[in-house]
Amino acid sequence: MKFGPVPIAQAEGAVLAHSLKLGQTRLRKGLMLEAGHVAQMAQAGLGHVVVARLDADDLHENEAARRLAQALVPDPEAAHLRVSEAFTGRINFLAGCAGVVVLDVAALEAFNAVHPMITIATVPALQQMQPGGMVATIKIISYGVAARDVAMAQEAARDSLRLAPPVLKTAGLVITDVPGGPSNDKGRHAIEQRVRALGMDMAETRIVPHQVAALGQALASIEGDVALILTASATSDIADVAPEALRAAGGHVDRFGMPVDPGNLLFLGRQGVRPVIGLPGCARSPALNGADWVLSRVVCGIDVTSRDIAAMGVGGLLKEIPTRPQPRSGRKAS
Repeated sequence: MKFGPVPIAQAEGAVLAHSLKLGQTRLRKGLMLEAGHVAQMAQAGLGHVVVARLDADDLHENEAARRLAQALVPDPEAAHLRVSEAFTGRINFLAGCAGVVVLDVAALEAFNAVHPMITIATVPALQQMQPGGMVATIKIISYGVAARDVAMAQEAARDSLRLAPPVLKTAGLVITDVPGGPSNDKGRHAIEQRVRALGMDMAETRIVPHQVAALGQALASIEGDVALILTASATSDIADVAPEALRAAGGHVDRFGMPVDPGNLLFLGRQGVRPVIGLPGCARSPALNGADWVLSRVVCGIDVTSRDIAAMGVGGLLKEIPTRPQPRSGRKAS
């Protein structure tokens, strides 16, 4: 591609590099200049104009973006994504439903390494999305790029972007209660919102005393594809009330504790084939916490191992919340 000023008489067939206002008419950058446009510029007294002229082996920015989008997401319906039309070298990928973003990170990094003018920006891997949310955007920065570079980028990142939709349809919630404990209504509402944001239904909610026997009995009979536990008193050990109740109900604990703040006191286990998540106390707030990361992945059929949770620590320092009982800044509590 050649870029720079040319005499007006040589501008036909080139791409206008910068928008121009000619009286009441505005010619927008990116416009493919035709004879009528050239005549308008000449009539306005312009001698030169800055243009981009594509070489024979170049692709226009929109055509390049279309080819790349088709390679990245060959079947948008199967990938649960919606793909926008190309405009000024940009194509957006939007979530077709609630879900979690699955990326081939190495492939996308290779895509972005082909040529600086060929780019894709995405949300972080495994981020939870709502329908219509932007998952990624392709942008061709220049007005055209070499077809060979587009072909290299296509090969680097074929089928590397999708949305994993929920595979679990219902959730059962057990809340434990102690006299003078935290509000059950607030916690129940926040968790129901999380469940519905994932396109799921609440199968059942029960409130029981904060005791191993009562909680175990509730877990043994509550409905739901995933069981959630919110305890009145924080789970402080793998032998505390909620983990012990899960074992009493025939389940087991795979992981207690996570290196995400807020969210440290989460535990993850199973009861037969059903996943069970012991929620940290911060789940009473709608603010993002580590439980959101685990819940969304479990619900969308993405395996979450103890090693996966351990890896969440890098990037796991989330926004501070004002309800913490102690400041984290190093200042002395008053």
